[in-house]
Amino acid sequence: MLHTRVPHIEEIIGEAIKKAKQSDQPQLVSVVDRIDYTDPYSFLYAGQGIDQHRLFWKSAEEPFTLVGVGAVTRMTSTDQNRFTQLQAEWNSLIDGAITYDEFGQKGTGIVSMGGFSFDPEEKNERPWESFEESRLTVPAFLLTNHGYQSYLTSNFMIYPEDHQKQIIREWKDNWDELLDTQDFQFQLPVRSGEKEIDPEEWKESVLQATVDIKRGVLEKVVLARELQVKFEQPVQLEAVLKALAETQTNSYIFSFESNGEHFIGATPERLAKLEQQQLISTCLAGTIPRGHTEEEDRKLGQELLYDPKNRQEHQFVVEMIKEAVEACSHDVQIPKAPVIYPLRNLQHLYTPVSATLDPGYTLLDVIERLHPTPALGGLPQKKSVEYIREYESLNRGWYAGPVGWMDDRNNGEFAVAIRSALLQGDKASLFAGCGVVEDSDPIAEYEETAVKLQPMLSVLGGC
Repeated sequence: MLHTRVPHIEEIIGEAIKKAKQSDQPQLVSVVDRIDYTDPYSFLYAGQGIDQHRLFWKSAEEPFTLVGVGAVTRMTSTDQNRFTQLQAEWNSLIDGAITYDEFGQKGTGIVSMGGFSFDPEEKNERPWESFEESRLTVPAFLLTNHGYQSYLTSNFMIYPEDHQKQIIREWKDNWDELLDTQDFQFQLPVRSGEKEIDPEEWKESVLQATVDIKRGVLEKVVLARELQVKFEQPVQLEAVLKALAETQTNSYIFSFESNGEHFIGATPERLAKLEQQQLISTCLAGTIPRGHTEEEDRKLGQELLYDPKNRQEHQFVVEMIKEAVEACSHDVQIPKAPVIYPLRNLQHLYTPVSATLDPGYTLLDVIERLHPTPALGGLPQKKSVEYIREYESLNRGWYAGPVGWMDDRNNGEFAVAIRSALLQGDKASLFAGCGVVEDSDPIAEYEETAVKLQPMLSVLGGC
């Protein structure tokens, strides 16, 4: 991959066409500009007029936002070795690319954004027909906000038969449309109905899982359920994401569009972050509601800290993450005990894991080792996923799978797609799950999932 000075766009496109003709192969070119601060939600709104393939990511821990519009290339896989396959395709893509970038900021230039289904062996059925099992997209336009500093990356896939003036004219028209971010009215949806999918059957599945765990079939399994919601009008994506960002301040806010449908969420659970070979993963398992008063909140937090069931569930995840990270890293650091991680509606047990990634490994190598953690699948890993595939009536699709981004400098971050919903025009499917161990109570687990649905319901016509 070549990084070079930034000439005029006409010269860049002209040289790329010449190179494409010489090699008789497409040429990926990336150009990074620093621009005036641009509101990410207005940029996302403007992007709907260009392409029904928009992408959004907002960090939970720093003022960092990515908004992608369009696609110069999409990398997909239905293979069992999907992480390895997409990593090889990504390596090939960036090896032949040319990047014009004076700034060198993470999340600029050639960036891929996307996600993976929870289980690649699960059939791609309702409601996930529009989403491939695994997909990473390099946007045609990418807005990167570091605080109030904005960068706009323009990516081009140049073919030998392309015409310079036509490419520049289309690029300029799209650029002007994206940055003409006039104010628009943010309007949250009005809910007209909702339907729980087989709640009693779900409770029965939890009870059966406790029996199977006592029989030694497995140690733990995470079972999820679905809530369908109907609205008076199609949901305005930008308003929902903005509301999530304002109310779920300790969560990663994400949205991935496919054929006009949007998988969105506000997840508190980082899977892995990589920056300058420094790796950070997170164990977030064990849940209890927030209190109505400061005293009640503190009391509930202490109850969670010393609850045997939640501590056991949390330790399962810590041990698995430790083993996965140690396989490709050194200097692994893990605190001896968890702390409370508060969100607006919930509080969790939290243990951070940090390490230095060994040479030769990538972020996708780490994600492959971590997914699915016991917090999303269970233990043992393979048996729990097989159990979910057989007994869970919900088709998870991208729910509980890894979603995130990575750039051509080996920076990136993936989170676990929980606290999420699939928006399909004037309806949505919401998902929530809980960890089942041998002494789990079906009613208590059902109530826990109801609490976990609240962050999404609160911005989808709820309270």
